[in-house]
Amino acid sequence: MDYAKPLPNYLVTRYHGWKATSYTENQGWYRRLAKEGQRPRAMVISCCDSRVHVTSIFGADQGEFFIHRNIANLVPPYAPDGDHHGTSATVEYAVTVLKVAHLIVLGHSQCGGVQGCIDMCKGHAPELEEKTSFVGRWMDILKPRFSEVEDIVDATEQARQFERQAVVASLENLMTFPFIESAVKSGELSLHGLWTDIGEGGLECFDPKGKKFLPV
Repeated sequence: MDYAKPLPNYLVTRYHGWKATSYTENQGWYRRLAKEGQRPRAMVISCCDSRVHVTSIFGADQGEFFIHRNIANLVPPYAPDGDHHGTSATVEYAVTVLKVAHLIVLGHSQCGGVQGCIDMCKGHAPELEEKTSFVGRWMDILKPRFSEVEDIVDATEQARQFERQAVVASLENLMTFPFIESAVKSGELSLHGLWTDIGEGGLECFDPKGKKFLPV
């Protein structure tokens, strides 16, 4: 396996800095987490985008959030077909094993995955239409929702509204999982849809009654 290389020096330096400061100062907490296991109160499904830093937004410490990241923070509908389902497996573990009390879907502005889906819907991304495109097939989850925003003329506003639709689609798909529907109806689990503006630091929460996102 000669293709696996040593860590870049800048990462090695950062690791040793963390070990000498943050870890050393909180060594008891880290050892407690290792010994007692994790008990996160919430699961967060967010985008892979490197600009979205969930723990920073909420000031969370180690052990607070069970985090899953994927392209455009999407959740597929329940489909126990025997294929590989990374997102579905993570959701199952969080709800049935860790017993999280809150499940949060966090969307964001300038999402490249959502923009790719828009381009697909407009016929501007033939490479994503290829069967071999993992990103394209993943964005198929969101494509049916494009009808909700296709009449918006301004491209920026269209993208922002479609980013919010990605959150709503994921919330709706979560409720197709029997164990989630059961936990929600029993009051053991609550679902939350959020959208954050990267540049402005804003945060909005989906209001199911008004069917719109409101500032937090």
